[in-house]
Amino acid sequence: MDLCAVEDITLAPGEPRLVPTGLTVEIPPGFEAQVRPRSGLALRHSIAMPNAPGTIDPGYRGEVRVILLNLGREPYAIHAGDRIAQMIVARYEPVEWVEGDLGASERGAGGFGSSGR
Repeated sequence: MDLCAVEDITLAPGEPRLVPTGLTVEIPPGFEAQVRPRSGLALRHSIAMPNAPGTIDPGYRGEVRVILLNLGREPYAIHAGDRIAQMIVARYEPVEWVEGDLGASERGAGGFGSSGR
């Protein structure tokens, strides 16, 4: 779903701002919402989401707000009603961590670029 701003805000170059959407949600247990940037804002106006994707967990009850950062050289005006981000709701599997020794693998502890491609 698209998330829209509910107030006019101007982003100065290099300035991160919290942009309100007016939306509140109650995410059911076993689900999360992910807030993602809009590619058109990034390509045309250099507007980024520095924490992308943002996660909304089932315990959060506040307003959904989006951190936007102007990476461009000029101020960028956001108007009430402008689409500023996208949100999806997805199921997740809870994980219970167990301390222990790791099994061997062909890749081992190899980092970036170590998978052979």
